[in-house]
Amino acid sequence: MANSDNFTSQELDSSKPNQTQKVEVVVANPSSGEVNILGELSIFILRVVFSLFMIHHGLEKLQDPQGFSEFVVGKYFAFLPGDPIIWTFAAGITQLICPIGLALGIFSRIAAFGLLNTMLFAIYFHLLDTGLEGFPIAVVEAHNYAFELSSIYAAISLYFVCAGPGRLSAFRKANKVTYYPKGNEN
Repeated sequence: MANSDNFTSQELDSSKPNQTQKVEVVVANPSSGEVNILGELSIFILRVVFSLFMIHHGLEKLQDPQGFSEFVVGKYFAFLPGDPIIWTFAAGITQLICPIGLALGIFSRIAAFGLLNTMLFAIYFHLLDTGLEGFPIAVVEAHNYAFELSSIYAAISLYFVCAGPGRLSAFRKANKVTYYPKGNEN
């Protein structure tokens, strides 16, 4: 038998050979009542501050969509179908809408995935524009690699895609996953 802190399973009735087994995997033991409030508060602050910076980047794109379309999308992303202005508005709107969902904890993984995609495009742009700049050991004149901020934002986005928004969110799911394995075919 397994430790009940890690998972529990429903007993099978031997008189019903095709009964589906239910397995519940508990990520955090909710009965213990222990919550790392400093950890949860830190995740909340990271979520909100990161979202505010993303909104700023979205507003920048929408402030001068023609310039961004011509000098970034048109020049470095010519392989994208359609008019570059469409991609500019898509990136700008993504960086306005998704941070709101992420900050509130509403569809946060989907929102973080949208932001991750914009940051992957930003990393690609910076690597094409300036290259690796001697990464990881060179000291560059600007004190930061051009792709550095986009990479940090991508890493934060990836964290929220994988881990979710934490407990301090509007739509918090229970910390348990229920799995129904296929019954034995006898």
